[in-house]
Amino acid sequence: MRQNEKNVSPMSNEGRNAYVIEHITDALLKLLREKTIEEISISELCEQAGIGRASFYRNFNSKEDILRAYIQNLFQEWTAKDAQEENRPLSEFLHSLFAHFEKHRDFYELLNQRNLICLLKEVIIGLCGPQPEHAKEEAYARAYYSYALYGWIEVWFQRGMRETAEEIAEMFQKQGL
Repeated sequence: MRQNEKNVSPMSNEGRNAYVIEHITDALLKLLREKTIEEISISELCEQAGIGRASFYRNFNSKEDILRAYIQNLFQEWTAKDAQEENRPLSEFLHSLFAHFEKHRDFYELLNQRNLICLLKEVIIGLCGPQPEHAKEEAYARAYYSYALYGWIEVWFQRGMRETAEEIAEMFQKQGL
């Protein structure tokens, strides 16, 4: 298997890990288009990726961990570009978030088709949910808001993302959440 240009040199540990992570992620996404995550064995995944089982277990504990890492990377990319502004109006935040989902529509549709949207919950809760340092009123308000937002995202995916990012953000904000 040949490395492509976006990989780090395979000679370093970092390079090998980046290579494994990239290839195992690509392999899992390809296999998920054909079957459920439960139907994919670690052996099949490693064979598809061209890596050994030890390399898989050095980087991940489960197949779901691969998807969690991929989702985290997508959100890190989004937060680096769009979510950094403090005191940003809610409408702009929501539009930006839903536009992120539209940008990566194929991936999120695949998660929805395979009943894996639940993997987004921890990202959404981490993004705008309660933190240990919050006062009780803020913690509960953030829990209410973030779980409601996750619910809206889940229903939007289940409905086939028919509404635009603008429409869904506007509807969410009109609910006064």
